[in-house]
Amino acid sequence: MSSNLFSLTDRVAVVSGAAQGLGKATALALAQHGAHTVVVDRNRAGVEATATEIQALGRETMAAATDCSNPDAIAELFDQIDSRFGRVDFLGNIAGDGYLAKPEDLTISDLHRVLQNLVIGRFAMCQEAGRRMLAQERGSIMNIGSLASSTALGRGHIAYSMAMGAVVQMTRELSTEWAYRGVRVNCVTPAQVVNPGLEARMVDDPTLETRFLKGIPAGRLGQPSDIMGLAVFLASDSSAWITGAVIALDGGNMAMNAGGTPGHEERPVQSLHPEGE
Repeated sequence: MSSNLFSLTDRVAVVSGAAQGLGKATALALAQHGAHTVVVDRNRAGVEATATEIQALGRETMAAATDCSNPDAIAELFDQIDSRFGRVDFLGNIAGDGYLAKPEDLTISDLHRVLQNLVIGRFAMCQEAGRRMLAQERGSIMNIGSLASSTALGRGHIAYSMAMGAVVQMTRELSTEWAYRGVRVNCVTPAQVVNPGLEARMVDDPTLETRFLKGIPAGRLGQPSDIMGLAVFLASDSSAWITGAVIALDGGNMAMNAGGTPGHEERPVQSLHPEGE
């Protein structure tokens, strides 16, 4: 097997949401494997800190404090990337805010805001990166969805789940349109990954982590580092014939039946019938 199978040497990656969490982990993993990396986030201080870590690895980088829900700002970002690097080989499409509200209370304006953040913005990122990849006849896009793309979460996730369902279908459509022209598009659907927002929710509701773990056979919540190998795989030639895939990053959550019991909670098996019946 070629030692270059996972090499990203001299490729140019663009990663949104790179100030923290999955975005930062993705950007660092790509840089560790040789990619020059454009890191994007509204959090200027955070994204510049990520860029500093990438520079320490000896890679070229560009930090951009871009609002990835704004198509005009996204177009300007890619013009800057053209001037600096002249190509785009990989897009990690991660940035985007959700909003929690009961269906009966969700305002249409808040729904529009979530769709703008998670669907319109992500499509604009795909479109700008995709145009450049199509011109060079190669490239890979990794959209981040959620297990909420495929199954309902409740707890006020209606707007978020609607948007994430759209991200999955956008991935399939783009893959179908672009695969024969050398551009691959896949979607990663994480379960609960620890980040500042989730940590705050768990502080507010001390029962939340235990409830999550009941549905995760692996017995732990996700960590941002869990995406690093997968991001490198999807960015590299090792995944050359993988496109249109929806890849769960969830510790076994989606695989387990609603009535299943994770191995870390195993109890003695009891008969469904009393003795003598």
